[in-house]
Amino acid sequence: MDYFAYASNLSREQMRQRCPNAKPKFSAVLPNYKLIFTGWAREWHGGKANIIPFKGAKVAGAVYEVSEQELRMLDRFENYPGTYTHLNVMVFNEDDVAVKAVTYVKARQEEEAKPSPEYVAIIKKGYKDWELE
Repeated sequence: MDYFAYASNLSREQMRQRCPNAKPKFSAVLPNYKLIFTGWAREWHGGKANIIPFKGAKVAGAVYEVSEQELRMLDRFENYPGTYTHLNVMVFNEDDVAVKAVTYVKARQEEEAKPSPEYVAIIKKGYKDWELE
């Protein structure tokens, strides 16, 4: 199955640690969503990434091919279904071809919160890995 990463899982190193058999496929864009940071994550000492519907906006990310077992591994890291839940989305690759994927969104609304510099650094590393921005 295809998994759309838009935050720290963009980091190829982090994904190798979490799901060694996940296959990086391509960079992608999720239209009509916006990236925000909400809540408080103990492990990151700040807000964690989330996406919310937002007409006209887009979220840059990447698609990995993962097995059901690897998705379950990611579920543990993302505290599914407590903190995050699955969302089926339609993303677009570099050739503007639509691809169905699963991603994570916060299970409940939380106030926006500033992310820690360490968390932002991991996300930026992922952007660099995928040559986004």
